[in-house]
Amino acid sequence: MKKAYTNCSIFTGTDKLTGKAILVHNNIILDVVNDTDIDISWQQEDLKGLNIAPAFIDLQIYGGNGKLFSAELNVEALEATYQYCVDGGCSQFMITIATNTIDVFLKGIEVVRAYWNQGGKGLLGLHLEGPYLNPEKKGAHIYECIKTPAMDEVKMLLDKGRDVVKMMTVAPEMCSEEIITYLMEHNIIVSAGHSNATYHEAMQKFSLGIPAATHLFNAMSPFQSREPGMVGAVYNSNVKSSIVADGIHVDFVALSISKRLMGERLFFITDAVTEASKGGYQHVFKGDRYTLPNGTLSGSALTMIQAVKNAVTFAGISLEEALRMASTYPAQLLNEKIQFGRIEKNYAADFVVFDDALNIEKVITNY
Repeated sequence: MKKAYTNCSIFTGTDKLTGKAILVHNNIILDVVNDTDIDISWQQEDLKGLNIAPAFIDLQIYGGNGKLFSAELNVEALEATYQYCVDGGCSQFMITIATNTIDVFLKGIEVVRAYWNQGGKGLLGLHLEGPYLNPEKKGAHIYECIKTPAMDEVKMLLDKGRDVVKMMTVAPEMCSEEIITYLMEHNIIVSAGHSNATYHEAMQKFSLGIPAATHLFNAMSPFQSREPGMVGAVYNSNVKSSIVADGIHVDFVALSISKRLMGERLFFITDAVTEASKGGYQHVFKGDRYTLPNGTLSGSALTMIQAVKNAVTFAGISLEEALRMASTYPAQLLNEKIQFGRIEKNYAADFVVFDDALNIEKVITNY
């Protein structure tokens, strides 16, 4: 179907356009044209003056709407998480399993495949956050499941998880150069996190080509005057980093400072969990966050649109830049054949439509 989206304010990921229309065919953007230049063969959808931008991308989310993926390990949990994402303006997500047994990881891989085989939408793949972390920075992760990686096990996970495992959070100081290189050679997005690395340890591993870091500040060695730590290495490198913009995981002043220092390298994740009373992670809702039963902060209650709102309202980040942090910048990490995160020719027709108060009206996607 040839469809034209008209009467809208378009944020392309670079520019803000009015008086234009987005032409879509077979779920791909064919062009952005003057709204007076649409051929009569195109079906038009009037967006009634609303805003349209690239739909959001969440590279770290554990579940949604009462279904924690690692506890449920079924297609229904992925469907519930997808709906949670869409409600927050997000069309694409990386389902995440925190440090767990290898059996849970392997079962998760099979469930992702089942979801895709049933026509499930929006799921980019699986993000394994662990088990190759530093126990000194375990956060809410299961201590007994944290381990130093062995090449045989890594090869097995990537073999079993071929085309499913897309991202891994590892503590770089716990991994050999051989392991990190192997992961990157197999198109895994390696993200440094849950790490107690010194500045020099982190920079040495970043030099191998690690592209990202996981939830800046949280569960990583801090910036200090005599030891800049992982935070200092992220600041002083070309590595991108996710951040949880809920004002709880990270103060909004820290978000604002980091944005000024890092520019386009900083992007949003929700790090969202949901209530769970079974499995290795029992998350308790505390009104604006989730904790373990012992009170340890274990995940956010964010949506992507709330992260955008928070950045604009509390961190002094422009709306256009906050939208990029939720879409364009995370998309730059992806190794997908289909391009996301911009409204321009040959990109996916994945859009979020919202009013001036940043209320989501709809998400448009067929992926």
